[in-house]
Amino acid sequence: MAGKRHIDDISDYADEIVKAIPKGVLLTSKAGEKVNSMTIAWGTLGTNWGRPVFVAYVRKHRSTVTLLDENPEFTINVPAIADAGAAAGASGENRAARTREAARKALGICGSMRGDEVDKVALAGLTLVDSDVVSVPGIAELPLTLECKVVYRQEQELALYPPEIQASYYPQDVDGRATGSNKDEHIMYFGEIVNAYLIEA
Repeated sequence: MAGKRHIDDISDYADEIVKAIPKGVLLTSKAGEKVNSMTIAWGTLGTNWGRPVFVAYVRKHRSTVTLLDENPEFTINVPAIADAGAAAGASGENRAARTREAARKALGICGSMRGDEVDKVALAGLTLVDSDVVSVPGIAELPLTLECKVVYRQEQELALYPPEIQASYYPQDVDGRATGSNKDEHIMYFGEIVNAYLIEA
């Protein structure tokens, strides 16, 4: 059974998290028995209203929006980082390599398929780990975990963006169900980070 090494101050891992986001992390949501993970490469780690928060950006026609609006909780799942406590020696190095490969596979699947069409968690072979505070699980293959409760939701206004951003990131000739850039605006979910830890094998 997986253990957890709790993180008292998430700012200790801010550099690793911020560097990981553009390469891809998972946002996992759950409503009822449905669990879905999507790859995100946009996100903000910071402080709002005196609380540590992670701001996630989700296009409005993603299946994740349905889950988040039904159950306003999520986890952010970050791939393994150097010196995260892996065992020393060849066995530890082999385990770390397997974890990196599993994370790479998961990010590919969860960033290219829709959760209302396939079970991405099963397809990616992800190992769900019960969270301590929220109802949404963490993922063993992406062990750095932020448990978040949504405290604010805001739809973005496309007209307020500079024209070059509209053209690059919100092309109006691409259907909103397409993965990647499309005509849909993002919804910002401000999640208060209520718990953080590293999942350990």
